[in-house]
Amino acid sequence: MLMSILLFSLMDASVKWLGAIYPTAQIMFFRCAIALIPVAVIIYLRGGLVILKTGHKQLHLLRSVLGIGAMAFAFYAFSLMPLAEAISILHTAPLFMTALSVLLLRERVGIRRWTAIIIGFVGMLIVVRPGADMLASGSLYMLLAAFLIGCTTIIIRYLGRIDDPVCITFYFTVTGVLASLIGLFVQGWEQPPPADLALLLLVGLFGGLAQYLMTLSYRHLAVGIVAPLKYLTIVFGGTIGYLVWGDVPDPLSVLGIGLIVATGLYTLHRELTLGVREKT
Repeated sequence: MLMSILLFSLMDASVKWLGAIYPTAQIMFFRCAIALIPVAVIIYLRGGLVILKTGHKQLHLLRSVLGIGAMAFAFYAFSLMPLAEAISILHTAPLFMTALSVLLLRERVGIRRWTAIIIGFVGMLIVVRPGADMLASGSLYMLLAAFLIGCTTIIIRYLGRIDDPVCITFYFTVTGVLASLIGLFVQGWEQPPPADLALLLLVGLFGGLAQYLMTLSYRHLAVGIVAPLKYLTIVFGGTIGYLVWGDVPDPLSVLGIGLIVATGLYTLHRELTLGVREKT
């Protein structure tokens, strides 16, 4: 899990570096196209194309479209924002997911979780600092990415009960390749020199390997142990941001990030506690 977190942080940093030079669609193309390689290997090892059969194609399409939208917003925002702040906004996705589960799935959320959600959104507002420069700073794009991730997580929760995870990953990745190709017709292609081409390839490699390692960690460890470690991406991202770009969050941003992490961990704790009670 720690290796997965480090690789995701390196991917985010690479996206930020490349985003200052190359169109978002071009970076997304490499991210998804390279990721298809390990996905294809897994499909082969798991028995072939039969694993991709599903009776819920429309849900897969919706999940893929929302997921690709989240990736596009996040990748573009990374090029505009300090890494630690960008990653912390992404971590509001579980708060959106919990709030949306009440509206869409009619799940019950108690007063303590609602309080945590509200405090988490206050932390998000401190980091985002709503104003006229939200587009220029990238914070609005990252906030949209977090919202879309919250939506896709709800769909994945449902699909994960009926379809194989590699099936979900395959349709998302293929949709990402097709969407990025369409985007390239609009944004154009910037020919990369060998060093940048290597970094573009690493974006896909980092992302694919990180996703695989995270899957392995969920197989061998309880969710309550693994999930909180994901917040280390803020620490890793902040460290990389400082070493490469000299980014140092101001005190208000540190306060907002702290509120997001604290409420995210509390929300996770409550969901796991309630889940245990329902089973016993």
